[in-house]
Amino acid sequence: MNALTQYPPAVRTTCAYCGVGCGVLASPDGLGGAAIGGDPDHPANFGRLCSKGAALGETLSLDGRLLYPMLRRSDGAMTRASWDEALDRVADGFAAIVEQHGPDAVAFYLSGQLLTEDYYVANKLMKGFIGSANVDTNSRLCMSSSVAGHRRAFGADTVPGSYADLDEADLIVLTGSNAAWCHPVLYQRILANKRERGARIVVIDPRRTATVDDGDLHLAVAPGMDTVLFSGLLVHLADTLAFDYGYLDAHTAGLTEALVRAREIAPTVAATAAGSGVAEDDVVRFFELFRSTEKTVTCYSQGVNQSAQGTDKVNAILNCHLATGRIGRPGMGPFSLTGQPNAMGGREVGGLANQLAAHMGFEPEAIDRVGRFWRAGAPARREGLKAVQMFEAIGRGEIKALWVMATNPAVSLPRAGLIQDALGKLDLLVISDNVARNDTIAAGADVLLPAAAWGEKDGTVTNSERRISRQRAFLPLPGEARPDWWIVTEVARRMGFADAFAYRSAADVFREHAALSAFENDGTRDFDIGALAGLSDDAYRALGPVQWPVRAGEPAGDRRFFADGRFFTPDRRARLIAPEPPQPHAAPSAQFPLVLNTGRIRDQWHTMTRSGRSPRLGAHLPQPFVEVHPVDAAAAGVSDGGFARVSSVHGVCILKVMVSDGQRPGALFAPIHWSNSTAAMARVGELVASVTDPFSGQPEAKATPAAIAPVGFALEGFVLTRSRCDLPAGTWWSEATIGGGLEVTVASDAPLAQWQSHAQSLFGPGVELAEYLDTPRHSYRAAAFLEGRLIGCLFLGPSNDPPPSDAVKALFEMETLGDAPRRTLLSGRSVSGLTDHGAIVCACFGVGRNTLQTAIRDGATSVDAIGARLRAGTNCGSCLPELRKLLRHSVSDPAGDAHAGS
Repeated sequence: MNALTQYPPAVRTTCAYCGVGCGVLASPDGLGGAAIGGDPDHPANFGRLCSKGAALGETLSLDGRLLYPMLRRSDGAMTRASWDEALDRVADGFAAIVEQHGPDAVAFYLSGQLLTEDYYVANKLMKGFIGSANVDTNSRLCMSSSVAGHRRAFGADTVPGSYADLDEADLIVLTGSNAAWCHPVLYQRILANKRERGARIVVIDPRRTATVDDGDLHLAVAPGMDTVLFSGLLVHLADTLAFDYGYLDAHTAGLTEALVRAREIAPTVAATAAGSGVAEDDVVRFFELFRSTEKTVTCYSQGVNQSAQGTDKVNAILNCHLATGRIGRPGMGPFSLTGQPNAMGGREVGGLANQLAAHMGFEPEAIDRVGRFWRAGAPARREGLKAVQMFEAIGRGEIKALWVMATNPAVSLPRAGLIQDALGKLDLLVISDNVARNDTIAAGADVLLPAAAWGEKDGTVTNSERRISRQRAFLPLPGEARPDWWIVTEVARRMGFADAFAYRSAADVFREHAALSAFENDGTRDFDIGALAGLSDDAYRALGPVQWPVRAGEPAGDRRFFADGRFFTPDRRARLIAPEPPQPHAAPSAQFPLVLNTGRIRDQWHTMTRSGRSPRLGAHLPQPFVEVHPVDAAAAGVSDGGFARVSSVHGVCILKVMVSDGQRPGALFAPIHWSNSTAAMARVGELVASVTDPFSGQPEAKATPAAIAPVGFALEGFVLTRSRCDLPAGTWWSEATIGGGLEVTVASDAPLAQWQSHAQSLFGPGVELAEYLDTPRHSYRAAAFLEGRLIGCLFLGPSNDPPPSDAVKALFEMETLGDAPRRTLLSGRSVSGLTDHGAIVCACFGVGRNTLQTAIRDGATSVDAIGARLRAGTNCGSCLPELRKLLRHSVSDPAGDAHAGS
């Protein structure tokens, strides 16, 4: 057990999820777990946590952890090995391939889940000493278009603003960002401004997401057409004399070219409306709001970045702020909302294949500077392959060895099936992770290295506003797990680079990272934390949240960029960029008439290796689904709650159907979280095209032509089990963590008799099986007991009337069952004294839909009244849109059932 022998005080650390970078107070319980709360003194969140952060304590179990090095032997078996044997295999394998095929035959694929210190050491080894820039990161799928846009406009990857700007803005534009679900703590800060200062919110998104619920204006832009909207805005600002010509003349270049192109793309309001798919009246209102509101912040995220034209979208936004001089001052500016907890830290150390460390590029002087600082004998001298191109090179056999750290590319990259096939062609596949099972590992890992997980790591991360925070360990390292920086350092030493990798601690790495940021800088580069290069070990341990730049010899104060109008281009002027006219990379067709948009849902994260461990997070939307507009659903013959086959030219998924009028007609939405490890045929990356942005290399995840068709199964039901079990061949399934085990939703065309004969083996030998079979009603139910304890249930019924699971789950979570509950179990009805709370709506406090319906009927007729009675909606606020739907339904249909508003 991952346990301490005493009860230490609460540890200040940082959340493991999104780029908001919330401070966390973790209080170990001495049993391997911890109580989790928000840090009231952290300036990113002031004590508030979202549902995922609040549930971090439920993700600390060692179940499914990779705890020891594993090697693939000559007979194909993976067996436990010593660290020395595993590290030697990695070092010798990489060295041999470099010697035979050259440094570009090897690659690293990293992650925004790594700490900055881990990231730094990995980049130093590859770019400085192996001599290749084939090191990229899953941030390529997240923020690289923002990076490219910043570099084109500002001369550096600089996020100019701070979270405080969201407190002072009078207009906040959220484009391509479902912040209510994806950055909920930051979104609550925006709503506080709206309540207290009257700030207005504009949401630009093809979907009517939860974020729209609190907005003043929703622009349902057509997929990929953001550039049209912001080009039209630039034209409007010019025509209404809203440009700041003094600022433009003094601090920018490129206005003429940018404005000429904008007039080509969107010459009038009518042309803007037609090209963007937004109603003309709404375009007019947005343009007037932006024109008349000086203190405007435009926040953008994956809906802008994850595009084959993402960089142009970013620059179209930046153009509007530069043209009006709304940058570098309080309450205004463009703001990139980062996806991962340390995507920013990865950018600082050169995590992307087209960057060097400390925000330097591959210019000759920068290569020379970094090489001299590292004393590197053979530094990389050209950009490496970006993520999609890297895996294409693996598929062609050009890259022969790959080290994957803390990410799952066989799920997250486009055309995921091809990625998994490519991984199987490698001569050497090394994976550092803290889980023993995922799709990438299943592709044929040769070496598995057990890495430290959140709660065991020690280092730093940087959030969306450039604030560096400490992530501190509050649990001991379990088994033989080690920090990633240590693992990479040990490999580097074995490859002959010991002198350059003499680190004894994460603090050693951080000091070097900080020193490089200041090396030959003198204010010419944005990233400079030189004042932290001399931190002692004690000062590093005590380091509080600090926003960069932190230049040596400069007093602390406002760390805002561009207030003086000076940028990081050679002439210190910002560039307005002329974007290319937007067009889809592939238009819908008769075969694929819809456009597939992919993204995240409220309570899950990436491929669920962490968030999927939490029962309360899994209870909100527990099954993989596709969201479709009612008109498209009717045309395709799919129904709400049924199954659909979603296909593209690249692959097929089988997903549950969610019919919603918030979905744009002609488009589908499917979340990215499920994998072959957690569901059957629900890996949405299979469908996504691998086309990429020409500047950033970021793949298009928001506009793949697709089709939808109904799928029927004879049987539907669920399995409750204490551990994973084998299902009959051909079963569609998806699993979710519940109290005491797993709930596996199943659908099948197999006859009931086959399921009945399989039931005994489903739960293991020696079980006592209680069964109920109703052949005329096509229903079968079984409960498995071992020494009196309920260890599993199987409930099946006809697809048009599947058995509900909530009441059975309540019994399953009990340690032992008395005679009465045991007799009632197979009925599927709730037992007296046990409440069926219904599907979870508020994950922070575990409040279900049935509980909310009861409270509403009993007089809780407002969001505030619900919060006072049940606490629902009083923490991160991401459930507030659903609470309002329930309240609206109760007004229109007071007798509505408990599932209304879903």
